Order: sequence, then C-alpha cells, then structure tokens
Amino acid sequence: MDTKKLEALATAVQTGSFTRAAEVLGYTQSGLTHMMNSLEKDIGFPLLVRSRTGIRLSAAGQRVFPMIQDLLRADETLEREIRLINTRREETIRVASYASIAMHWLPEIIQRFRDNHPDVAVDVQMGSVEEVYHWVQEDKADMCFASWQEWFTLDWTHLRNDPLLVILPPDYDMQGRESLKVQSLQGMDFLMPSPGFYLDIMHALGDVKPNIRETHVSDSVIISMVEHGLGASILSELVLKGRRDNVVAVPMDPPAARELGIAVRSKKELRPMARRFISETKEILESI
Repeated sequence: MDTKKLEALATAVQTGSFTRAAEVLGYTQSGLTHMMNSLEKDIGFPLLVRSRTGIRLSAAGQRVFPMIQDLLRADETLEREIRLINTRREETIRVASYASIAMHWLPEIIQRFRDNHPDVAVDVQMGSVEEVYHWVQEDKADMCFASWQEWFTLDWTHLRNDPLLVILPPDYDMQGRESLKVQSLQGMDFLMPSPGFYLDIMHALGDVKPNIRETHVSDSVIISMVEHGLGASILSELVLKGRRDNVVAVPMDPPAARELGIAVRSKKELRPMARRFISETKEILESI
C-alpha cells in the first residue's frame, strides 16, 4: 500500500479539508483529491465523507484509521532506522540531560555502560527542561534525563525522587530546627529558579505565597544571590550535592521532592541498545 497516500489521508483528516491538506503537503487540491479517490479505489470502500464544510472519516474509515496511523508510525521508525544505519549512528546513544544529572549521575553511568559495551558511544548534550524534552520530540536525542512534567507527552521511566531543600541566607535563624515549615516562606522574598523547578516548587508551596521574583539565571547564581541575602529559594538535593556554599539548606516540612527519570518518544520504537542503556542505568543508580 502506498504510504504517500496514507500520509495524505492522515493530513486531510487532521486538517478537515482537502484545501488545507494540499497546502500543507505542497500538492494541488485536484491532485490530492485524485490521490484520495485512488486510495479508496485501492481499499475498496469510501474512507471519507465529503461535504461543503470539509471532510471527515466515514464509519468504515473510523474503523481502519487507527491501524493506518500505526502503519505510518512503523514506516517512520523503519525510515529512521535506515538513516541511522547509513550514518552509523546505530553505534551512538544520544542523551540529553539537565546539568545536575550530567554532573552527578552520567559519568558513572556512562563509564559502566561503556565497560559492558565498548563499541557503543554515548553522546551527551545539556539543556533546560524545555530543550531536553524538545530534542527528544524532534528526534535530536534518543532520550532525556529530566524531572517529570505534567505537560509532556513522552514515555516515562521513573528513576529516583530528588528531595527539595529550602535555601536560606547564612544568617537565617533556624532556632535549632532541622527543617523549615513551608508556611515560614509566606511573604518572604523568594528567588524562583529555572522553569524545570517551577511546577515542583509551586506544588510544594501549596497555598503559601512568598514574594516571588522570577529569575533567568543558573542554579549557581541563585545560590550566590541567596548567600548575599537577596531572598530564599528552593533547589534539589542533587543540585546542591558536593557544594560548599555559605547558605542554610534544610528539608521542607512537609517534605517535597521532584521525580527524576528518563523520557523517550516511544518505548516500543526505541532501539535495542538504547533500551539496554535505560535498563542498565536503573541498575547502576541503585548502587550510587
């Protein structure tokens, strides 16, 4: 079956119009109409209902359209695999990551993985939460190490919860307490970190409303600003790991954490070696 015709059908259904679909695909409207008529002749029954307001799937079209979508996805996977083999990218796993994960997790993970698979390279690129997710969606990365975000549509593998800590100026009086009640942040100047933390922080704050100051700086700059008394903030245990800054860093009360994991476009379409990298990552993280 001609996948070009099936792709044209999917575009027509998505746009609801032969005219708009033809514009998207770069065809003439008459050419696209002829293509759809030819497809229906090949299949043996009408797939579309035409009207003055546009087109929609027929009852029979609704039955077979999910299978057509599966076929198109499989064709895309095959084409991508052929490109990978032709460019020898099958020997490289492309990983996107936050800087904190790239610093504290990936060196150990990559070293152990390479010990087991010396012929496979791991290419790492660092970015913000939006960047790493978009790189996966655009097939510029096989996977991303990131925090779970409710807006993303990728397949997810949970790795570990990363506790959130309140970061306070060095002269803040904890009065002997080992954690800070979230209510204590009410009305306090608060430096909001990068967007990757925003949803986790807002969930942890609940009804508490500090005086939020939006920032567009790195985590290190946030810590420096807190150290100089410009406000409080919330970062994660992993971000602060190994640092010796002159700030007070304590758990929240009640405790809060961000969920860290690996996002991929589709677990079913993932190459075998990339799936192996994920499974070995889970094993390695249990020991570090």
